[in-house]
Amino acid sequence: MSDLYDDAPEGPGPFRSGFVTVVGRPNVGKSTLVNHLVGQKVAIVSDKPQTTRNRILAVVNRPGAQIILFDTPGIHKPMHAMNRRMVDAATKSIGQGDVVLWMVDVGERYGPGDRFVRDLLKKSGLPVILGVNKIDTMAKPKLLPVLQSWAGQLDFTEVVPISAKTGDNVDRLQQVLVRHLPEGPALYPEDFLTDQPERFFVAEMVREQVLRLTRAEIPYTTGVLIDSFKEDGPLVRIQATILVERQSQKGILIGRGGAMMKAIGTEARKQIEEFLGTKVYLGLFVKVKERWREDAGILEEMGLGDGKREG
Repeated sequence: MSDLYDDAPEGPGPFRSGFVTVVGRPNVGKSTLVNHLVGQKVAIVSDKPQTTRNRILAVVNRPGAQIILFDTPGIHKPMHAMNRRMVDAATKSIGQGDVVLWMVDVGERYGPGDRFVRDLLKKSGLPVILGVNKIDTMAKPKLLPVLQSWAGQLDFTEVVPISAKTGDNVDRLQQVLVRHLPEGPALYPEDFLTDQPERFFVAEMVREQVLRLTRAEIPYTTGVLIDSFKEDGPLVRIQATILVERQSQKGILIGRGGAMMKAIGTEARKQIEEFLGTKVYLGLFVKVKERWREDAGILEEMGLGDGKREG
């Protein structure tokens, strides 16, 4: 397996910069990898599929290179307008990159969803690097046949086994990405991290705690809107609404005596304070809005697509 992990050291070369679109099915570890490469959290993560809903641009600066990553929603069969926009964001991002990183889960069998991704990537004509993730979950003797099976699905530029969770072989993947970027100057200032505003990350941090603390269908039917974001001296006052589709879901989110809502608010506020570097007052409300995932206005407010398909 050493040939799968080791690269010969490279000497100094021309500066390289460009866009890498990270694609794959839901829950394969795209956001975990992006956070690892960036060195800080730019995308929320959970064990729930379809955690990432928006395309997030994140910049990685390294000696001799700048990698601009597009973290995209998992490509899946969409059942709602929201999901259609998520998949649209992912597929449109492919054509905006110089290189595509196709992430797959080493423990998942190749299926119809993967064939759909493969066909998209074939049409793109772009160099595709396959990142086979979660190798920490599989014994090494079983790994090589899985890698060989995946390698036969497309004419990959390279196949790199990794664990985004532990960081195993991620440095090599980074070297591979840089090697396939075009030569050219940095495209963003060194202190530029992401194209998303603070309000987006605040909403995502609230949603992350909903994902973490609730079960069943709740994570899929919730969305977060920032109603107000005001600096008040040393304090930032934030009011946010958590959307659900049914009254029963509102009851679950609030919890007995408000316990669930208090837990969500407490944990989200800690994250937001660390992110903003200041004290935060966070007011959370739960609102029932049936079929909000079909509401073009709400989806636009969440930054989800242009709505052309929904008329």
